[in-house]
Amino acid sequence: MKWIPYARARRIGQKMHDLLHHPPSYRMPNLLVVGDTGNGKTHIIRRFAAAHPSYTREEDGHLIAPVLYLQAPPDADERSFYHALLDITGTPYRVADRGDRKQRQVINTLRRLETRLLIIDEIQHVLAGNQTKQRQFLNVLKYLSNELMLPLVGAGIGTAFNAIQHDEQLASRFEPIGLPRWRMGEEYIRLLMTFERLLPLQKPSNLSEEKLAYKLLSLSEGSLGELTNILQRAAIQAVDTKEEYISLGLLGKLDYSTRSDLSNYEKLMAD
Repeated sequence: MKWIPYARARRIGQKMHDLLHHPPSYRMPNLLVVGDTGNGKTHIIRRFAAAHPSYTREEDGHLIAPVLYLQAPPDADERSFYHALLDITGTPYRVADRGDRKQRQVINTLRRLETRLLIIDEIQHVLAGNQTKQRQFLNVLKYLSNELMLPLVGAGIGTAFNAIQHDEQLASRFEPIGLPRWRMGEEYIRLLMTFERLLPLQKPSNLSEEKLAYKLLSLSEGSLGELTNILQRAAIQAVDTKEEYISLGLLGKLDYSTRSDLSNYEKLMAD
């Protein structure tokens, strides 16, 4: 499926644009994008990063990386975070070096690349340790932002929001914006109409028709990622059966389990 713009995604994109062009200050604003797994966080921030790639400045041949996208390492460790940052910038480092040396190397690298926005995906990974480790890592974020006058964008699930809220200074700097599950309403209907225009089917499915719209909402449980998967599978089946449109009957025969079904052991074993 192609990129489907919708109001909340455009709003997040605009906020990241504003951060990228925010004048340097000693108290840079930050953004925290929060939502359930599969609801489009990573797609939105990756798309923004891809729209601002690294380039070589013509006048002096200097490499510039205005936006850096980083997927947080799966452990709450300051050194692992520095390693990940140095890896994505192609900067060699010694694993055995002390944390303070790696910190200076990260700061020098980001200054050299003239990075103006750092995006940290799956930020809950590095905030998943005990309170001491959480505090250490939150201090790392504050230090990087202060030292480089660098705005940060974090993206994660609800635990990331809770961790940020535990630090009074960070909570005041990170503006949270949520990606809630989809509900029946005008924007959801517009989303279905956009999906329908992208489906490679010869006949109209009328996805926005009330019963079909509610069925898709129920199957996807309000998750954009699940809705995308369902429509992709349904479109393939519609072509295979030569129906060339998605109907309630086709969805009823679709071999698809909701996330709730997959997390229900007894139901899974009964199937």
